[in-house]
Amino acid sequence: MEDSNAKSAEVDKYILSHPPEVQRALQEVRSLIWESSPYVSELMNYNIPAFSLVVGGKREQQLMIAGYKKHIGFYPHPDVIEQFKEQLSDFKFAKGSVQFPLNKPMPKDLIKQMVRLRVSQLS
Repeated sequence: MEDSNAKSAEVDKYILSHPPEVQRALQEVRSLIWESSPYVSELMNYNIPAFSLVVGGKREQQLMIAGYKKHIGFYPHPDVIEQFKEQLSDFKFAKGSVQFPLNKPMPKDLIKQMVRLRVSQLS
């Protein structure tokens, strides 16, 4: 049986490859994902950190994050974006992604709610 809560050295390396402000934001979102899901394992997918929400979860069962110069990309799933589009109106978002700017506090409660919704959809 695989470890049911596994952090990834590759994800650590990805985060450390960014400037300090981006690292801080990535670590914050990473922590929120871990807090919000009873099962998480990390991996790299499409060269960015991915968080499997079920044992052995494939792309449809993962959330992803990515660091950029001025924002964090958060990729929960198109269904999640649709459910939260009103709460996301202050952010740039598309079908399956949202950008959280580095010059504003991370919307911690919103991120946790989005993760929890995705977990509930997969249960």
